Amino acid sequence: MTQNASAPAPSAAPWHVPTSLMTDHYELTMLCAARRAGTAERRSRFELFSRRLPDGRRYGVVAGTGRILEGLSRFRFSTAEVDFLADHSVVDDATLQWLADFRFSGDITGYAEGEVYFPHSPVLQVESTFAEACILETYLLSILNYDSAVASAASRMASAAQGRPCIEMGARRIHEEAAVAAARAAVIAGFAATSNLEAGRRYGVRTVGTAAHSFTLLHDSERAAFEAQVAALGRDTTLLVDTYDVEQGVRTAVEVAGRALRNVRLDSGDLVQQAHEVRELLDSLGNTETGIMVTSDLDEYAIASLRSAPVASYGVGTRLVTGSGAPTASMVYKLVARQDDDGTWVDVAKASSGKASHGGRKDAVRRRDARGRAVAELVGVNRAPAADADDRPLLHTFVKDGELQEGWTGPEAVTRAAERHAASLAELPRAAARLQPGEALIPTIFQED
Repeated sequence: MTQNASAPAPSAAPWHVPTSLMTDHYELTMLCAARRAGTAERRSRFELFSRRLPDGRRYGVVAGTGRILEGLSRFRFSTAEVDFLADHSVVDDATLQWLADFRFSGDITGYAEGEVYFPHSPVLQVESTFAEACILETYLLSILNYDSAVASAASRMASAAQGRPCIEMGARRIHEEAAVAAARAAVIAGFAATSNLEAGRRYGVRTVGTAAHSFTLLHDSERAAFEAQVAALGRDTTLLVDTYDVEQGVRTAVEVAGRALRNVRLDSGDLVQQAHEVRELLDSLGNTETGIMVTSDLDEYAIASLRSAPVASYGVGTRLVTGSGAPTASMVYKLVARQDDDGTWVDVAKASSGKASHGGRKDAVRRRDARGRAVAELVGVNRAPAADADDRPLLHTFVKDGELQEGWTGPEAVTRAAERHAASLAELPRAAARLQPGEALIPTIFQED
């Protein structure tokens, strides 16, 4: 089943309506100039990729494709937006009319969400007229660069946690819409839940939350605060025990909630030492099944340092939603081929020092050895890669002739992407779990005619 990109989806909702003016001025001036030159309608192929991974990273994670597709069918230039462009003389009248009638009618292929990628992996490819592909550039890059940065950080954190649940809770550190995107990306890359309710509503991801220090401080005593929380949420809850004295907080929490208490939460101090002390105390009080949740500016390195501590789960905020040192995936969007006036395809590529690209249409597979371990990214240029039976195809069709293909948007897409990510990680070399700086896990090998 397909969905026409020229009409809103049945599940259309206000949050899925992007403004086409969240773009760079020069996208439209290029469009205007190309229309005047008679080249705007040339069939073109654009490719979105990263020339390099952030320093020390071994792999990246694709995220954001579903959000792109959700908004693409409603990427429109409304009367108000066209009037703004006219009032500010951004483009000529003929281009204004073209924008008013804009509907994407091309093809989009790329790596599935949740897939890992490497330098020069053809993460997303757009084939359409130059005019259509040109005005999508900023929209595509702004989503994929942020979502992939968060997903890449989340994957490292979830890996460092070694099966212990990680919870995304960074909404208060970023723009409100970015918070929803971050929660979605984190769950794709292995996080168990988010504190963001809007992400839960839009994408069906699990949401969790209990109380902050202010809740304890509101009440006349810590005991009164715990009693109020348990009365409202039940004994199977998480009580924050470090507002005053940790030891007394734990004792009070056990007295109030009993052995049914799910977790106690630590949010400050030496988390490793405190976790050991709290574990001993909980066990001595008979709460052997009560877990310890830790928060407090965690990143993948802090999580790794807590591996030996008796921690049940992690709450991660600021470092996750800012990419843990890499706030962008540094992806670029480049024209790699276009047709001449006679319809002949011509490969094009940028040759600037340090910014070279590979022209031509790409196809990609992941080469795997006899044990199913990834050993290389094979990228065919204007040809299929020389694959064998163990190689896994990487490119999928998301949009064909303007028609959105089923299964790549909504809650089901998040579940599908999380499954894809887990499977992709499982086939990577063991070094994928290392946090020490290093080169990309596998090489990207181009095979050209």
